[in-house]
Amino acid sequence: MANAAEIVVEGTLSRMVGMTLEAVGCEAAVGGRCLVDTAEGKQIEAEVVGFSGDKLFLMPTGDVRGIMPGARVIPTRSVSEVAVGDALLGRVVDGAGRPLDGAGELRCTDRMSLTGEPLNPLMRRAIRDPLDVGVRSINSLLAVGGGQRIGLFAGSGVGKSVLLGMMTRYTKAVSYTHLLIHRLNTA
Repeated sequence: MANAAEIVVEGTLSRMVGMTLEAVGCEAAVGGRCLVDTAEGKQIEAEVVGFSGDKLFLMPTGDVRGIMPGARVIPTRSVSEVAVGDALLGRVVDGAGRPLDGAGELRCTDRMSLTGEPLNPLMRRAIRDPLDVGVRSINSLLAVGGGQRIGLFAGSGVGKSVLLGMMTRYTKAVSYTHLLIHRLNTA
């Protein structure tokens, strides 16, 4: 007989408003993951972002095409985590940590949760060393230092990716990390 902790109670999708899915009949903690079946036989991952009574509110992490009322919802009991390690250096990955650069699978053995404890910004090392980012207009208008975090915000199609590419190519640094988030327009 299966251990009671291993039994997963599946639910059904009862409603979708905007990008928020509403499921009934299953239980999962806020931050937990669920899989939602689509009409095409695929599964879409969704994160539990809230609840009300017996309803769970889910936010899909991918394309929502094919989701239908009554779709099966399966809690996975997993948390959001990504592969970490030196094998990521020089690689291009998507928001879920999957390789985009065609250089094969990641060979990382360690994983880290995406929901870590926030750091106290006053306990971080002070930014002392100037950093040449290789783009003269940024170097002249913005003081950038090694270890500093910079936000780049602009509308679609104005060159954020091109600018990040230039900075990646011409910055004299041992390693750097770029996080590029594109907002999806849904109608």
